[in-house]
Amino acid sequence: MLNDEICKLRDKLNKSIEQGDDYSVTYQLSVELDELIAKYYEDLKKKKKNKSMGDHAD
Repeated sequence: MLNDEICKLRDKLNKSIEQGDDYSVTYQLSVELDELIAKYYEDLKKKKKNKSMGDHAD
């Protein structure tokens, strides 16, 4: 599930920061996390839209 992927990548990013990994590694993890979060909200928006359309399908 997307939420699980976000949590795993967030943990990986936090460890990268704590360990003082190279900036490029931390940056790449951050970009990947941002993309997953954007996809999560996009999916959530679609679900809400589909649900509201179903509520009005009389």
